[in-house]
Amino acid sequence: TGRKRNSLTPRSTLFPCPGCQRDIDLGERGINGLFRNFTLETIVERYRQAARAAIAIMCDFCKPPPQESTKSCMDCSASYCNECFKIHHPWGTVKAQHEYVGPTTNFRPKILMCPEHEMERVNMYCEICRRPVCHLCKLGGSHANHRVTTMSTAYKTLKEKLSKDIEYLISKESQVKAHITQLDLLLKETECNSERAKEEAFQSFEKLFHVLEEKKFAALRAIEVSKNLRMEKLQSQAEEYQGLLENNGLVGYAQEVLKETDPSCFVQTAKQLHVRIQKATESLKSFRPAAESTFEDFVVDIAKQEEILGDLSFHSNGVEIPEINEEQSRMYNKALISWECPGKADSADIYVLEYHKLNREEENATWQEIEVCSKSKVISDLDDDSSYAFRVRGYKGSICSPWSREVVLRTPPAPVFSFLFDDKCGYNSEHLFLNPRKTSVESRAGFPLLLGSERMQVGCYTTLDYIIGDTGIAKGKHFWAFRVEPYSYLVKVGVVSSNKIQKLFHNTHDMTSPRYDQDSGHDSGSEDAFFDSLQPFTLVTLGMKKFFIPTTPAAPKDPASRILPLPSSLGICLDCDKGKVGFYDAGHMKCLYECEVDCSGIMYPAFALMGGAAVHLEEAVTAKYGEYHDDI
Repeated sequence: TGRKRNSLTPRSTLFPCPGCQRDIDLGERGINGLFRNFTLETIVERYRQAARAAIAIMCDFCKPPPQESTKSCMDCSASYCNECFKIHHPWGTVKAQHEYVGPTTNFRPKILMCPEHEMERVNMYCEICRRPVCHLCKLGGSHANHRVTTMSTAYKTLKEKLSKDIEYLISKESQVKAHITQLDLLLKETECNSERAKEEAFQSFEKLFHVLEEKKFAALRAIEVSKNLRMEKLQSQAEEYQGLLENNGLVGYAQEVLKETDPSCFVQTAKQLHVRIQKATESLKSFRPAAESTFEDFVVDIAKQEEILGDLSFHSNGVEIPEINEEQSRMYNKALISWECPGKADSADIYVLEYHKLNREEENATWQEIEVCSKSKVISDLDDDSSYAFRVRGYKGSICSPWSREVVLRTPPAPVFSFLFDDKCGYNSEHLFLNPRKTSVESRAGFPLLLGSERMQVGCYTTLDYIIGDTGIAKGKHFWAFRVEPYSYLVKVGVVSSNKIQKLFHNTHDMTSPRYDQDSGHDSGSEDAFFDSLQPFTLVTLGMKKFFIPTTPAAPKDPASRILPLPSSLGICLDCDKGKVGFYDAGHMKCLYECEVDCSGIMYPAFALMGGAAVHLEEAVTAKYGEYHDDI
């Protein structure tokens, strides 16, 4: 969707150092770019030797049977008994100067080499970076302008400091023992208090179990009574229909009555029998069971109870309810949610942040849960142009606070587009000032403007200083945000096509100058059409803490209704596929103005400044790691 000039993405692999816990970038050299910890190796070897004391290391030069070695030569990488060591290291020779240690099998060289210059030993200590360096690092490497000292001076200084710290700890041995005694008492109290809390929690849940058992017994008993009543009715109805079968019940009795030959006896019985048969016939025509077989009326709805039990916890007034800080929270390429505890109560150990997407179709949305150890969290993979609800609660041990007030934030209308200010294409270094990161540009009404005013006699045209982004957009929908300083006199923001960049930077007269009047004296609107046709790009005007909606046929005629307060953060949404550009209040993701734009070429973010003004690009939200501060 775009191309970027001179953009490189270096590979980086971060992992926490086990010694200082600082995040280390391995870079392209990997672990070969790290120092060996010889001090730790020596400590490990010392304990290994103690563990191997029961296993003797034999002399490498004795004739069979070999004797037990008494020392090892680090230069020869071999172990010797006393006699063999004297033979192979005679006095007065070079070998007599070899370094020897106790019996060992570890003969790794103990020479600290520079990770950046593999063939150079470290012989200096950088006081800025607090690490050993070699002379090449100081001459032309990354430590050229850093303050360094000799290795012996650094060794002496750090050893004295470490020795003093150790002596201080040793002098506080009685205090440490008192703390240990206090901690032992706290351990016992914790054990007793935990058992008491368990018993109280057990009794609380027993009450709940008792209530549930009563409800369970009542529900099962009601179902059983209803079942017996229904079974009785259905059984009676089944027996009645069983009597309608031939040779059974009513039909069998009627067949026997038909065999009666005495008229008087037949008439006496047949009348009542005929009434019974008519009722049976009518019941056949409109059959309906005497009772329902389903028990839908007896389904127990426990949805609310489940939700309440799911939130069952040890609520306490000792943990303050956190509040989400809407000013510090941001919605950009990712969501940054920050909160604080305004009260004086004990702060929580951990927090649980929950969020869900607001959807009109789903009334009961599922909350997504994240555990956080700090008071902020960066959330990725949120849908564009969507609203999300956030809430947080704190936990201290097994005690939790109630949920905070829900805060609703809206994501940008399109994926975030990243770029920097371009200091190559048309950049006016005399009037504009870029910061080193190229994320801020400032226009200062200084001496160049005063010197230029010498040529101003009757009228003048004031020109704008233009600057564009270093990345273009060819297709798709994109969003970017920025901040305009409140003191800014005049700033224009928008987009420009690659086909019109040359015209942009060669546009000698600024049609928006207060000294330029295009009005012909009537209100036909032709001046506005002429004005729009002269513009090499699509943009809006900002300044003096105001946002000015451009004059268009659809815009309000009253100038006051076209002036809005300047938002703290502005956003631009460019849809190349639909040919539209929108200007947003980035703090609330609310569209202030939208118009059509010709996207036939590569589109670039465009800015123009005049007088005292400044624009700062919104930084992308990234996961931040805590800084490690070394005391040495």
